[in-house]
Amino acid sequence: MSRSALPLNAIHAFLVTARHLNLTRAADELCITQGAVSRKIASLESWLGFALFERHARGLHLTSQGAALLPELQQGFAMLVNATEKASRSNVSIRLKAPTCAMRWLVPRLVALEQERPEIHVALTTTLDHASQLDNFDAAIVYGSAPAEAILLFDERLTPVLASSVTPPANVAGLARFTFLHPTNDTRDWQLWLNAQQVSVPMARNQHFATMDLAISAAIQGFGVTVADMSLVQNDLANGRLIAPFDHCVTTGASYSLLHRAERDAPPFLEELVAWLCQPQKETHSSALADLG
Repeated sequence: MSRSALPLNAIHAFLVTARHLNLTRAADELCITQGAVSRKIASLESWLGFALFERHARGLHLTSQGAALLPELQQGFAMLVNATEKASRSNVSIRLKAPTCAMRWLVPRLVALEQERPEIHVALTTTLDHASQLDNFDAAIVYGSAPAEAILLFDERLTPVLASSVTPPANVAGLARFTFLHPTNDTRDWQLWLNAQQVSVPMARNQHFATMDLAISAAIQGFGVTVADMSLVQNDLANGRLIAPFDHCVTTGASYSLLHRAERDAPPFLEELVAWLCQPQKETHSSALADLG
């Protein structure tokens, strides 16, 4: 055998056999036959030029040279395993689930994270389901009542928004001339905000959407006015795509929160992702996303 060809499989067989000092148990762990184990050890002995085991009636014993070699091979093999596992983990994606209504808040943060920490890979799955469960994901943003084990990201605060190209109403009553864009199939969000202003505004024209994100997109295109969560439209307001004509916000009692796996079950960099999502948004996040939406 060429001295340049290090017999790693044979070394592994030697380490397992040295731990058990029994060919049968070594073969079981390696999922090969006893004969195959013996051949691997024989090939390593041939490569080294000395015997590793002495065969006795009661089992195997390490030779003096085998016993001297064993600790260094154990250490070296452990380093190889650790290095390959580390390299493998570095390519693992963090599986993140989020409701579609959170995309306007989430995507700028993920883009900024990729720019600053390109070694962190996030596989994002969007859903219309607001169930507060991780399922098969490493982390999940949930909407509604925050589970006890979740980290609060922000409370939902609604205010009217419309395209910056549209002349805003002078007062709340002036909203009546717009088409009302509703984030749900009913009018509850608009009614909640209007009731808080103690103003009754007729809604002559209405358009309903499946998600708040769709209603916000319609508002950006000038189709009408919608109520939107202030955190979700933060970038749109900062970049001039939307304006909020009134200072009044109303809380709905719902919130956006973050669930994640325990540290013992977490993939690499999950802790960093959680910390990134929980920090206040930097101004650079907005500028990085100036052309999105």
